[in-house]
Amino acid sequence: MTELNKKTPAPAAAGSDGSGPEPLLKVDGLVKHFPITKGVLKRKVGAVQAVDGLTFDVRPGETLGVVGESGCGKSTMGRLVTRLLEPTGGKVEFQGRDITHLSAGRLRPMRRDIQMIFQDPYGSLNPRHTVGGIVSTPFRLQGVKPEGGVKAEVQRLLELVGLNPEHYNRYPHEFSGGQRQRIGIARALALKPKLVVADEPVSALDVSIQAQVVNLLDDLQDELGLTYMIIAHDLSVIRHVSDRIAVMYLGKIVELADRKSLYEAPMHPYTKALMSAVPVPDPRRRGAKSDRILLKGDVPSPISPPAGCRFHTRCWKATKVCGTTEPPLLQLKTGHQVACHHPENGEDQVPGDAPLAADVITVRSAPAESPAKEAPEEPAKAAEPAPDSPKE
Repeated sequence: MTELNKKTPAPAAAGSDGSGPEPLLKVDGLVKHFPITKGVLKRKVGAVQAVDGLTFDVRPGETLGVVGESGCGKSTMGRLVTRLLEPTGGKVEFQGRDITHLSAGRLRPMRRDIQMIFQDPYGSLNPRHTVGGIVSTPFRLQGVKPEGGVKAEVQRLLELVGLNPEHYNRYPHEFSGGQRQRIGIARALALKPKLVVADEPVSALDVSIQAQVVNLLDDLQDELGLTYMIIAHDLSVIRHVSDRIAVMYLGKIVELADRKSLYEAPMHPYTKALMSAVPVPDPRRRGAKSDRILLKGDVPSPISPPAGCRFHTRCWKATKVCGTTEPPLLQLKTGHQVACHHPENGEDQVPGDAPLAADVITVRSAPAESPAKEAPEEPAKAAEPAPDSPKE
């Protein structure tokens, strides 16, 4: 696998306190509930709480990574930020302008500055259109006439993302998954946007080319001055590309910190469990005990999330207050926010509270995963009847 470039930290940028430039994107209390209907009259009987109260910002020139389990609301959040979905509540500001409920016509000029790279490189490209037609679509929709002509600009973009400009007239089915993702990146960069939301840009790609695409995004950020919000579930990739990282669980941000602080001292128990799941390819650890934290149970349903802290049903530190009171997202260290009553590497917010039942306790010392080459196990033998048991 190609070696990943080391991410150079973005220059520090502050918010409205006057110590630096304003955030490029500000999200406050963002909510998205998908209604559940029943019957011919489509009577509402419930709602899927995909995103439930997100507050964060994205600073110019930085990369904000968003991680979490599948179904935690990461992709929905990305589509809300780019206004591909209409928010149920909350506020989205881009460059100081409220874009939360802008109409399609008023959103059109803003589309130049906010673009999205979709997760599926197969489903996001129209198979009936050539590569040239796909990448040139933003110019046609926005009425932009690049210097030198559209074809010359499209070929320049293809070369920029590592594709052959002579493939202008080819169709998507003639390309591999990694090449298709590069086509999607070229389309997103066509109008020179200020913010790019990348929804798991490498999860559908072969491991051998994931690093190539990640390095490409990093190089393009340096060259074009882009701001990224990268959504992923691979903590190893996020560590290399992000300046700050937001950890999501069941529609909420549970921890938000800079990369160094998060990886060296995670404060939320869920973040610590995620970190422990990253495999360490070290043959010297064969047969040794790992620090893997195995969470019992499944993620609760977003239709009816648990009261209080949404992670308390799987947390080994949960107490009675966790089941009744939702913890706010507080800054417990400089640049490190966490929503937890009992953080891992910080001061306990509710000391002395009674613990919950022990059936949610996790297993902290799991056996290390067996290496690929091990002595073959003996085949299991059929259970023999006890000496005194009657034979059928």
